[in-house]
Amino acid sequence: MRGATQLEVDEREHLLERVAELVRDVLRRNDLGNDDLISIIFTATSDVKSEFPAYAARQMGMTDVPLLCARELEIEGSMPLVVRLLAHVETELSRDEITHVYLHGAAALRRDLAHVHAVPDEASAGTPPVEGAPA
Repeated sequence: MRGATQLEVDEREHLLERVAELVRDVLRRNDLGNDDLISIIFTATSDVKSEFPAYAARQMGMTDVPLLCARELEIEGSMPLVVRLLAHVETELSRDEITHVYLHGAAALRRDLAHVHAVPDEASAGTPPVEGAPA
């Protein structure tokens, strides 16, 4: 399953909060626990330097889940300050039942996926989250 979040600033505590929020939301939306995780790959854009995104998962107690961080490709015009995750899981859900999670500015990244929970920054101000099929 996939997910992403956009940081407002590259500060360690902010990154840890946003990544933990992303991991929690991916697990909750897909009714998963730590025991269902096989591994998680995190990527970050080149402007994210304050902390390893995987450290947020370690702080959540994922001490026996293989975690890996990598650098996202530097593509001209791509969204800045983005942390993405690709989680390999054991689940009874079919591919079209899996909910991918995109939070904050990253909510604009993958509207093409069939089952997306996208929460743009405006959602915290009262606008409901975008769910389901692409708009």
